[in-house]
Amino acid sequence: MLYAARHRLSIGESKQSMVELDSVIKTYTLGQQRIVAVNDVSLTIQPGEFVAIMGKSGCGKTTLLGLIGGLDRPDSGTISVNGEEISQLTDADLTRYRRDQVGIIFQFFNLIPILTVAENVALPYSLQGKSEREIQARVQELLSDVDLVERQTHYPHEISGGEMQRVAIARALINKPQLVLADEPTGNLDSRTGHQVMETMARLSEQHRTTVVLATHSSEAASYATRKLHMRDGSLSSAEEST
Repeated sequence: MLYAARHRLSIGESKQSMVELDSVIKTYTLGQQRIVAVNDVSLTIQPGEFVAIMGKSGCGKTTLLGLIGGLDRPDSGTISVNGEEISQLTDADLTRYRRDQVGIIFQFFNLIPILTVAENVALPYSLQGKSEREIQARVQELLSDVDLVERQTHYPHEISGGEMQRVAIARALINKPQLVLADEPTGNLDSRTGHQVMETMARLSEQHRTTVVLATHSSEAASYATRKLHMRDGSLSSAEEST
């Protein structure tokens, strides 16, 4: 992909990795059964990379994204983001980390139905105590980026699935995060709309120089990444592919 190829040129400009996982294990207990969701995963992601983690449902990729995003803690191993070991942060510091440093895009959009498109995008920025002028300027910038300015006064039920996902992308970027995590962002979209959403993600990743980690079972969505990893039964395969 054109955007991915351009974006790859900037990888390596920074000496510090954006994401580092060292021997990370995460297990769950279901009745009498112990489930190893993430099994001894070590991984390094550089600033500016667009990495796709591929695998079938239940392979552990969503759990892995949740650990990187500070939504859960590992049983063992370490996770560092931009030089800070998030696996050792307090709950309050993890909340700030998620708010200020990470943008998350979900499969089911997670828009607030009683808020307009513009209000959904603005919400994370308003939680940072920004002025109304700053909020409006940033919202208009991002709505322009995702081609939704004319939809800003609409509510989620008044727009299409692809438009809702583009709202979610704008919302994820509003705090100017260095890291964006996308969990099956095309899972509820048809192929044409999914293609448009991935084009938008790739373009904005390059434009904002943002590191993106994508969890997907779709080879079409993964084709936009600069690097592809494969996950099975909680483990990352040793084979890696670069596009």
